[in-house]
Order: sequence, then C-alpha cells, then structure tokens
Amino acid sequence: MHLLNLFQRKVKEDQMLDLVDKSSEDMQLHGTEVVEMMKLAAWCLQNDIAKRPSMSVVVKVLDGVMDVEGNLDYCFFSPQVSRAMKAVHNSKDDVVIASTVLPSILSGPR
Repeated sequence: MHLLNLFQRKVKEDQMLDLVDKSSEDMQLHGTEVVEMMKLAAWCLQNDIAKRPSMSVVVKVLDGVMDVEGNLDYCFFSPQVSRAMKAVHNSKDDVVIASTVLPSILSGPR
C-alpha cells in the first residue's frame, strides 16, 4: 500500500521519473519508456472496470500504435479496500489487525 501511495504522490507532483531505479543504467537510459509502462499499468488498474483497456489496446500501446489514456484515476483503492486497509491497533500486543480482502474485490471480474 505504501508503494501505491508513493506512486500516487509522484503522479500528483509530476515526478514519476523519480520512481525509476537510479542504480540501473539501463532503466535510467529508458526512463521515459519506464514511466509510460507505469502509466499503462495504472490504466489497467482503474477502479472503474469499464475504464480499463482491453488486451488488444494494451498490445497497441506496447507496439507504439496507441498512447496511454491521459485522464487516469491514480487512486487505486476502492471503498471496500479502503475500509479493509483501516486497521485496528491493539496497543497491548502491538499487533495490527485488518480484515481480509478477496482477490475478486481487488481486481474486479475477469
């Protein structure tokens, strides 16, 4: 969840390139393409299932025939997931308890 929050913050700050591995010369060399792949991944993770691209559209983006949708929602947490993420902190045992989220809720129907 921390990585998704970081990703969302970097998108808002228009600093997605900061997420590219700085210790990899190849990743730095192709930073722009890496950012485009992150945007493509975000498009595939849209909460509104109707806004997700089909696999044929994903292939077109990968082939360079199409661009990634520009109006993406970078908040990947549906209300069910947000509620599940809220943990109840038990100070006696210093244990965090969270409810289980089914994979079908996270990814939507296939």
